[in-house]
Amino acid sequence: MSKKQKRQKQPQQNPAPLRRPDTNEIAVAQVTDKYSEYPSNGLTPVKLAEIFKEADAGDVLRQMELFEEMEEKDPHLFSQLQTRKNAVTGLDFEIIPFSDDPRDKEIADFIEEQINGIESLEDVETDLLDAIGKGFAVSEIMWGYDEGHVVVREIKSRHQKRFFWDSLDDSFKVRTKDAPEGILLPTNKFIVHRYKARSGHTSRAGILRVVAWMYLFKNYDLKDWVSFAEVYGLPLRLGKYAPGASEADKVALMQALIQIGADAAGIIPDGTSIDFITTEKTSSSDLYERLARYCDEQISKAILGQTLTSDSGGGSYAQSKTHNDVRHDLTVADCKSLASTLRRDLIRPLCIFNFGEDKRVPHIRFDCEESEDLTQTATIIGTLVNEVGLRVPTSFIYKKFSIPEPEADEEVAAPRSTSAGLTGLPFKKEPNPAQIALKAEGDGGVGTQQHIDKLASAAVRHGAGSFKRAFGPVLKIIEKAESLEELRNMMEDNKAVAELYAAMDVSEVEELLQKVMLYADLEGRVLENG
Repeated sequence: MSKKQKRQKQPQQNPAPLRRPDTNEIAVAQVTDKYSEYPSNGLTPVKLAEIFKEADAGDVLRQMELFEEMEEKDPHLFSQLQTRKNAVTGLDFEIIPFSDDPRDKEIADFIEEQINGIESLEDVETDLLDAIGKGFAVSEIMWGYDEGHVVVREIKSRHQKRFFWDSLDDSFKVRTKDAPEGILLPTNKFIVHRYKARSGHTSRAGILRVVAWMYLFKNYDLKDWVSFAEVYGLPLRLGKYAPGASEADKVALMQALIQIGADAAGIIPDGTSIDFITTEKTSSSDLYERLARYCDEQISKAILGQTLTSDSGGGSYAQSKTHNDVRHDLTVADCKSLASTLRRDLIRPLCIFNFGEDKRVPHIRFDCEESEDLTQTATIIGTLVNEVGLRVPTSFIYKKFSIPEPEADEEVAAPRSTSAGLTGLPFKKEPNPAQIALKAEGDGGVGTQQHIDKLASAAVRHGAGSFKRAFGPVLKIIEKAESLEELRNMMEDNKAVAELYAAMDVSEVEELLQKVMLYADLEGRVLENG
């Protein structure tokens, strides 16, 4: 479809005067945004507490720089946050009209076209989901016009350290080049996504605030572990000098010790000696590793809600499945939170600018339902239809299996024989004549000899034509033979037998036998289950 045709499909604007968007770029990215004071250098419990106190007062600059460094320095922390974000960005979404009114559907179609037209939409979602770790994330909308319609030109992410809460009235502000003291965020200009890992102020609600202490302890542990590995990897070198050694001899001996550690070679003055002392400290090595793993597990719990799907180690399959369900609950919550933000800060302004409507705003819904076992679903539906007699609309089945309904003149796929698959669902507009006959005759109930005899009679009547067509060539041979001896000689002729098999078409018989087996299985289940 051409761009012109797409524009023709767009709904007509409301003739009433509408509010105009701000097309200026407000929080222009500055060169200083990419620089950081690196507050994690020399991080101590006292320094971490000071950073948090500044954030509590509204100035989150150092806290955001610290959170940024934490993601850069800790691979485990980075991977867990990426997993949490990717669980949402990889999902499809749909725009749902406010109601079934044609006007609401028209608005929803326009909104869906605009959102799908945003370049790098997944990147926009990733930027907004940065709020999971840091408590909030802000993106600026670049509005524009296209043939009389207000459209989204671009959505730019803004670094969290540009924003702060005013200490006087706790208002949320942004620092700009023209107003370094900060200004209030204009209406319908920014997408502000907030994440509440726990109740309280937004500056304290991010997950990274929770795991910062584990990051600090793990940082201490890794430093000591590296120092231990460096010392433990080489034996202790102890130099001995004579009582009357000069200062120059002592310096030479120390230099020799250093050279032996770095170069595995060195020289020492005569009369001095060097001893190599080895140590066995395997328990210390295990202690460092256990502490590092403990910190990683606590980080995984805070971010993903569990550990078995993120860390190696023990755990049964049932435990892993339960833990994965908890993780799915977090994904659903992230999807609902992001959908609410996009509806409030992106979809609503589009409706206001193009339709003058701020009440009947469509919804956005992410497809965050867990994937089902379609084979099991098909079996369940088949059982409900065949055994229970439940009336299932075909529209539900098309939607459940994501299969488009065929048009009136569209060619459709059909199986060559139902023997290819016994789980096919017998959706028919008219009931089977043999079943009608059975119901009309009546019997003694499932499992009785009378019921079985009537089933057999119905099967014979229903399949007589199929057996006659399939075994017609065999009957002709039997009629043609004048004696059993002549019939045996004919059947021992390989060429004649091959021609006989080629002339027989048993596909209808195979289909009938498969139906009989399926029906017998269902009868047995009904009888077994009472």
